[in-house]
Formats: sequence, C-alpha cells, structure tokens
Amino acid sequence: MSRPFARCLMALCLFSVACTSAPLTGRSQFLPFPVSVENEIGANAWEEALSQADQQGTLVIAGPQALEVQRVGQAIADAARRHPETRPLTQSYDWEFVLIESEQVNAWALPGGRSAVYTGLLGVATDEDELAAVMGHEVAHALARHAGERMAQALIVNAGLTAAMLLSDDMDPEDRELLLASLGLVSEAGVLLPFSRTHESEADEIGLLLAADAGYDPRAAVRLWKKMGALGVDRPPELLSTHPSEATRIANLTELMPEAMKVWKRAKAEGR
Repeated sequence: MSRPFARCLMALCLFSVACTSAPLTGRSQFLPFPVSVENEIGANAWEEALSQADQQGTLVIAGPQALEVQRVGQAIADAARRHPETRPLTQSYDWEFVLIESEQVNAWALPGGRSAVYTGLLGVATDEDELAAVMGHEVAHALARHAGERMAQALIVNAGLTAAMLLSDDMDPEDRELLLASLGLVSEAGVLLPFSRTHESEADEIGLLLAADAGYDPRAAVRLWKKMGALGVDRPPELLSTHPSEATRIANLTELMPEAMKVWKRAKAEGR
C-alpha cells in the first residue's frame, strides 16, 4: 500500500469515526474531539465566567428570579435525561444554571451542560414558558455539541487557509494577498456563518421539543420571538449574521408547533 493511499485511508477512517448525528434532528455532524475534551473546555470557561461575575458582584445566587432560572433549567435537563436520544450524553454532563445581573437580553451555554441567563432577558421572557423557550435553546446547544462542531469547522477552515498560503507562496505578493483575503471571506460567509445559523435553528427545534416535554407551553416560543423582534435591535442582513432573523425563527417554530404540541399535551397528561 502506497504512503499517500494509506494516509487517505487513515483520514477516511478518522472522518467516519468522527461522524455522528445530532439528537432529535438527525443532522450529520463532524465531531473529531471526544466529549470529555469538550466538557473540560466548558468546565474551565465556566469557572472563569463565574469567578468574574462573583468578583464584579453580578452573580445572583438567591431570590425568586435565580430560583426560577434553576427550576426551569433543571426541568429541561430532566427532559433530556428521559429522552432516549439524549440520555447517554447527559450522564457525562454537570448541569448548572445561574442568573447574572446584566442589561443584556441574552443567555448562553457551554459544553457539559452549564448555562447562564442575564437578568435583562427576564424583562422580555416574562413567564416561565417564555423562559423555557430560551433555556431549552441553550440546553440544546450543549446536547447537540455545537461548540465541538464549531471547533472542528474552525480547524478545517484554518487548515485550508494554511494550505492555500503554502501553495500560493510563489505568486505575486499582491495577487497572493488578494487570493487569501478572498478565501477568508468565502470561508466566513460560505462556511462558518451558515453553520452558525444552522446551529441556532437546530437549537430552536431541539429546545422547543425538550421544553414541551418538561411541561412548558411551546407556543410561548413564538410569542417570545415576536417580542424580540419588537425590540428594534439593529442587526446585519441574515446572510451576514450568525443568527437567523426573528421572522425566520418564527416561521420555523410555527412549522414545528404541531409536533411540539403533541409532546406538550402528553407531558401534561403525565403530570409535568
């Protein structure tokens, strides 16, 4: 067996081992890093974020809002533990949900099941059903291992740009600079941004179903995104954005609503 052929065969084996499917949606993923690595990165980032919030006095550890965030988050995590597609992954997760004082209307999640909500979001998500739409979305990012997938995408893009730099070494300097700049723009607009929007839409879908299974009314997700759209925040065109537009999200959620309503009604019948 020739050396180039052996290398190609090894690469194909690595690719096949690293290929998996996102839970509940079945979308094919390339995840070359083990869950343990992603979880360790998430744990380190979490400790740093909590330490910073604690030093700044913005970590909310008591009160009805902090308890609400913990209650809703744990209920959705319990739904993930019940679902056969997500149950195996949750066994390696350390679910934590905290509230941080900030005017930002935002929330975020890290690999390994750790998530934070900013108090500014609670001015828009004014009931638990709406909060569950957001927290289900964040839990879904962790369950679908979107951070690990972004790491892999960045690695592939950087490898491609490095190869282009090496192969274009003998080009005219101005032409080479133009080529590399063009490749960078194509990578950003043609690879990274579309994948980011895919992740956001996928997290909306998975989160909607998990929140419904936890007993939260899925119709609140549409209500929430109508509120978000009414905030009037300036955003770039969807093609150049990391997130789908509010209108796109509402359309996608509306299409998913019949399935989510079935899940919710079954959860209510079971006492959740």
